[in-house]
Amino acid sequence: MQQCSGVYDPEELSILGRLYDGAVAALPPSMRNPENLAAIAKLILERTAAGETQLACLTNLLIAISPKG
Repeated sequence: MQQCSGVYDPEELSILGRLYDGAVAALPPSMRNPENLAAIAKLILERTAAGETQLACLTNLLIAISPKG
């Protein structure tokens, strides 16, 4: 994901959606409120715009904290 324009192709949106879903799943139910969900989405989009390195770091963090299914 090399673009910073805020326009993403379907494959990139799918990846971002999976990141978002993983982050939300990692939250305890009591923290899944609209404010936190919006903050997660904003963080993912900011890191994506900042570049692949920051997005990779965020991805690794989400993997580490995600509940094991």
